[in-house]
Amino acid sequence: MRKLYVLAALLVASGLRAETQSRQITLAAVDADRTNAVVRLAVSVPQALARAGVSVTGLGDKPVVGQLLAPGLLLDQSKVKQGAGDVVRELVFVAPKLAKGAATTVTVTLDTAAKPAGPVFAWTDSLPDWSELRLGTKPVMRYIRAPLSPDKAKRFDTMKVFHHIYDPDRGETLLTNGVGAKLFPHHRGVMYGFNKTSYVTPGADPKTAKNVDIWHCPVAYQLDGGTVSAEGGPVVGRHCVKIEWHGQGTDLFANELREVSIINTPGGMLMDWASRLEATQWDVTLDGDPQHAGFHFRANSEVADATAKQTYYLRPDGRGKLDETRNWPGNKEHINLPWDAMCFLLGGQRYTVAYLDRPTNPKEARFSERDYGRFGSYFKVEVTKDKPLDVGYRLWVQSGEMTGEQVAALSTDFVNPVVVK
Repeated sequence: MRKLYVLAALLVASGLRAETQSRQITLAAVDADRTNAVVRLAVSVPQALARAGVSVTGLGDKPVVGQLLAPGLLLDQSKVKQGAGDVVRELVFVAPKLAKGAATTVTVTLDTAAKPAGPVFAWTDSLPDWSELRLGTKPVMRYIRAPLSPDKAKRFDTMKVFHHIYDPDRGETLLTNGVGAKLFPHHRGVMYGFNKTSYVTPGADPKTAKNVDIWHCPVAYQLDGGTVSAEGGPVVGRHCVKIEWHGQGTDLFANELREVSIINTPGGMLMDWASRLEATQWDVTLDGDPQHAGFHFRANSEVADATAKQTYYLRPDGRGKLDETRNWPGNKEHINLPWDAMCFLLGGQRYTVAYLDRPTNPKEARFSERDYGRFGSYFKVEVTKDKPLDVGYRLWVQSGEMTGEQVAALSTDFVNPVVVK
C-alpha cells in the first residue's frame, strides 16, 4: 500500500486539529464477480489516525464507509511495513461490486473529523451475565457469560458460554436457542466444544490421561475469563473474550481467545467467528462425534418444538427435502464440505443460515445436520503448549430462502478474499 499524501488542516473556529491521510489500493476479484465482498487487511497508520473515520471512493457513485480496528485474532500481518511511530490497524469495508478479473483502484481516506452518517455498532453490558451488541438501537448479538453456579440445580444452565443471534431485520427475535429448552438443552446458540476431550502430562503414559466432556459438561465447564477487547463502529462490531476450559477437579487445561465480529452487510447478518485455543501444562486431545463436538449453530427451541418437519438443508450438491438430514458416519461423504446451509421456520418466517468452513481449519471435518435446527462440524486434533489451535468460520444469516449459487458466492468471498495491493 502506497502513501500518496498526508494533509494536516487547522480548524481555526474550534481550535481542534483534524488530520487526514489518503492512500490508493488496488482490489482484484481474481476468480469470480463479487457482490458486497468484505475487504479486510492489515495497514500501518500514524498513531494520530488510529481511530480516524474511513471513506473509500472509486467503488461507485457514492463513497463507501470503512472502519479501522485493532488487528483481528487471525489477521495476516506479515506483509505490513510499519513506519516509525505508526501502529498496525485492521481496515475493513464492504465492496458493493467487483468484476471478475478486473483490477479496481480505490482511494482510502482517513479523517479524524469524519463522523458516521448512519447507525453504528456499540456494546452494552445490560446485566452481569451477558453483554449485547447493537447496531444503533437494534440488538444484533448477545454473549452469554454467566459464571458457573455452585447450586447443583443451576449448574447445567451455567456450564458453558455461547452467543445468541437476533433476526437481522428488526432485532426483535432470537434466532438461537438459549437455556431452558425442552429438547436437547445442551445445544445453545453459536457454540464450540468437544465431548471427547482428554489431557495428559507431556511425555506421560497415555493411559494416565484424564477424559472430560466439555460439551454436555457434567464435570468439565467453560468459564468466561473476561473481555480482552470490544469495539464498535459503522462497519464492524467485534469483541474478543477469554474463555477458560476447566476439566477434573481444579484443572484448567486450556485457555481460549474467542473473537466474534459482526460486519454490516446488506441483506443479512455476517458473523466472522475465530478461536485460538492454547493448552496450559498438559497435552490436549480434542475429539467427539458429529452431534456433540466442534463449531455449531442451534436454532431457537420453537423449531424443535413445533416446526422441525419444515426444516431443509441446502448443500453443494443441491437442495434436500423437508425433514431430510445427513450425518457422518452414516453418510460417509458428509465430510470436508466448503459450506452447508439450513433453512428453518420460526414465528411464521423462514430464515437461512449459511455455515462456511475454510481449508485451513483441521480436517477431516465431519458434518452433522438435525431437523430441529442444529448443524455444524467437528474434527480430531491435538493441542500442546507449543502448538495452539487456530480455527475460523463464517456464518451468514438472512430472512427468506437462498440458492446454492448464492451460498457458494459467500464461500468464495470467505475462502478466497479479494486480493489487495
